Amino acid sequence: PMATNGLEPIGSMGSDTPLACLSEKPVLLFNYFKQLFAQVTNPPLDAIREELVTSLYTYLGRQHNLLEETPRQCRILKLKQPILSNSDLEKVRNVSLPGMSSVTLPMLYDPSYGAKGMEDALEALCQSASKAIDGGATIIIISDRGIDRDNATIPSLLACSALHHHLIRQGTRTLCDIVVETGEAREAHHFCLLIGYGAGAVNPYLAFETIDSLAREGILPTEVTAEHARKNYVKAANKAILKVASKMGISTVQSYRGAQIFEAIGLS
Repeated sequence: PMATNGLEPIGSMGSDTPLACLSEKPVLLFNYFKQLFAQVTNPPLDAIREELVTSLYTYLGRQHNLLEETPRQCRILKLKQPILSNSDLEKVRNVSLPGMSSVTLPMLYDPSYGAKGMEDALEALCQSASKAIDGGATIIIISDRGIDRDNATIPSLLACSALHHHLIRQGTRTLCDIVVETGEAREAHHFCLLIGYGAGAVNPYLAFETIDSLAREGILPTEVTAEHARKNYVKAANKAILKVASKMGISTVQSYRGAQIFEAIGLS
């Protein structure tokens, strides 16, 4: 539905899917989280009818002193939406302007070392990010491209949130922004979690490759080209992000980023 009509799939109220912590199947880390919403009788915000007050614009770069107005504060990228296409991500990756540069860090680990290997890789990721910031990087792209038999991916939500909180502890969070390049995220819930735990933008490259494959195999309607389907998917994802934020009365992605408005069930 996302690729064909640009709309989020509609489910029934009677979902009997077990909680992630009780499921006998392996599930994504995203599934352990539930969205919080403002529990009042009237909806806090209607994302469709009050579209005028909603915004998907997001900014990437170094945040300077809010109480000053200087030319340095203009050295940021303004994005129309937090979901990046592959070509948009490459533009961000190759940005090279005074006071603005990006670095790509892998969120991979050697699975033969088990949980300790993932823990060490997370620590290495955080230290690499701190070094990159010291070197002048203002956009940190964490990527799970490069998975093979010797490299598994750290769950993108874990990598993003660990880095987000590491930079807060270091006092350097406002010196950079985080972009997540992941094949794991594909649903609105996944995007909302990544944004809610610190990501400024997300590139779901595997979702785009899947859409291309559906178009090639003739599974999508003939009138929907691969390019049109990708645009529909991004449109559906953006509408869904606004819908989830509006349930909490939040109207802009800027306010939703890092807000952590979720409860974890089955995780400490």
